Order: sequence, then structure tokens, then C-alpha cells
Amino acid sequence: MSPASKPNIGISCGDLNGIGIELIIKVFSDNRILDQCTPVIFASNKVINFYRKSVPEINFNYQSIKELSRINSKQVNVFNCWEEEVSITPGQLNETGGMYAIKSLRAAVEALKQNHVHGLITAPIHKKNIQSPGFNFTGHTPFLKSFFNVNDVVMMLCAGSFRVGLVTEHLPVKEVAQNITRENILSKLTILHQSLMKDFGIEKPKIAVLGLNPHAGDEGLIGKEEEEIIKPALKEAKHSMIVTGPYSADAFFARRYHERFDAVLAMYHDQGLIPFKTLSVGEGVNFTAGLPAVRTSPDHGTALDIAGKNKADASSFLAAFFECIDILRRRNDYEESRKNPLRKMTSEVLANAEDEKIEEQ
Repeated sequence: MSPASKPNIGISCGDLNGIGIELIIKVFSDNRILDQCTPVIFASNKVINFYRKSVPEINFNYQSIKELSRINSKQVNVFNCWEEEVSITPGQLNETGGMYAIKSLRAAVEALKQNHVHGLITAPIHKKNIQSPGFNFTGHTPFLKSFFNVNDVVMMLCAGSFRVGLVTEHLPVKEVAQNITRENILSKLTILHQSLMKDFGIEKPKIAVLGLNPHAGDEGLIGKEEEEIIKPALKEAKHSMIVTGPYSADAFFARRYHERFDAVLAMYHDQGLIPFKTLSVGEGVNFTAGLPAVRTSPDHGTALDIAGKNKADASSFLAAFFECIDILRRRNDYEESRKNPLRKMTSEVLANAEDEKIEEQ
């Protein structure tokens, strides 16, 4: 995809009984989106039509396709991943909802890998009912890591300039500490640093790292991980990036220190996501950093309690759409600047001048 072209954006439908398809209809019914991209929804006509009835005030039109070579750039496209009749029961957690969510996801990521779509937005899946002998992942992030056969990725939550990455993701709390290793921290920092430059256009990213224990260990009084693992990892990372910490997580967010940095690396899921979701006010985006392709999703789950009731707020899904488009464009700009030495040099001169200006102040 060239920087000037209109990208194809794939959308997986998520759990059939959750709010995913309702959100897709609400977001992609706005024809102005066709100026930004060509949407390709991986589902079936029947499931789209089922949920279209639950939002009668919205006029949602699409073209049905069975071959990705037939994508129409002037319309929303629905790629039929299955033809059979499927029982849709909004609000119910069952095997059917999970099985067809994975059919949609697999078709979408295969299209992404084959470059039929240039970016992917994933609607929410439920971690329990997606489990099967053929799919034993705890969510999108580990599945995408395996599918694209990359060594590591970072689950990153974004809301404007507020970005939080995680060292560990969906792990029981009792297993977190054993997975906080120097190697894991350095790997996540490297991916996060590269993504901030490549995907977010930040020339010299500044990253804050949180401690694992209360008060970041209080110099070894409350746990040894900060002194023995995290600080040595940060000392090594400082050779190639701007990174500081470890910070006490409670004071860090309470004092709004996150506003001083381009990203924060948290040690575990709730440490990073509770403050993020509290402060991002429902407009957060989940982004998988470290993949060769761009994937975003809303920062919420299937919301089975309101599924099929026309109550779902599309703000986070819409933010995921815009972030996907923006990251694709920034990646193109980054790659183009590396092809053009003069453009890269100009960018570096401007960045250095800005640093000197800040130092003078």
C-alpha cells in the first residue's frame, strides 16, 4: 500500500452473541468512512442482517462478496466466511458464539497476511468460549504472535498520547512475578521503543517503567524484583533508548507522571489497565505492537449483558478504526523517510533543534 492509496481495512466480527456486530454496523454505516478506507467485514450476510434489525434507525448498506479479489472500494464489503445457518442468541455465552468468532478471525488474519487487507480491527471475543483443540490462546494478542511467527509482541493500550504497554498479559497474579525477567523486560522495551518511532512517529521516545511491588519495592524492603531484575534491565536499556524507573505505580498515575512520557511499561495487566481505562474515559484502543501488520481493537469485552439491545457505545471501536488508519499512514511515512536520506536527515535536525529548545527553557 502506498502512502496516498486508500487502504482495505479488515474487521473480524467477534463473538456472535456479543456487541461486536452492533458496533460494526454503527461505525461503518457512516459513508464518510469510505473516504478513509474500504471496509471488509469478515462474517456472513445472515448475521449482519440479524443485528441490522436491532438498530432500525441506522441505514447500513453493504456488498456481499465470496472472493477477496472482488472487493468494491466504493462500498462496505461483507466477506462471507460461512454459508450455513447459525443460531444467534444475543447475550448468551455458548460454543457457537466462540466458534464462529474464530472462523471470522482466522479468515481476517489470513487476508491480512496475504495483503488483501492492509490493517485489521478485531471485535471482542470471549476468552472462555473460544477455547478448543484448534485454538488454545487466551486472546487475540498471543494468537497473532503465533500466527505471524514473531518472537515477541507488546499488548499496548492507547488513547491519544497516553500509551501503556504490558510485560505480562493474561496471567494469574500468582504467576506474574516469575515472568518478570530481565530478558522479558528488555524485549518489551525494545518492541515498545521501535513501535513508538515507527507506528506513532516519535523520533526520540521517552518510556517510563513501573515497579512490580508496592512502592517499587522500597529499595528491597518489599520484594527484591526491582533491585535484582528491573533496575539492571533498565540500566542496560539506557544504552539505546530513553527509559526511566522503576516508579511506584500508585503515585505515578495519581501525580499524572504519565503525561511526561510517550509510553508507560507496566509489569502486569491490572497495574496498567485499571489506570488506563479510568483515565481514557471509554476511548481506549488495544494495539498489538511488534507485528508486521497493523491490528487494533476496542479496549472492552463482549458486553453480553447489553448485547442485541442497541445500547452499545461505539466510541472505543471508532477510536480503534481511526488509530488503525493513522498507524498505517505513520508506518508508510516512516518507511518512506528511511528510503529518502534527505527527508530522514531533515526530521533528525528538527528533532535535535526541539531538544535544544527544551534544554534552553
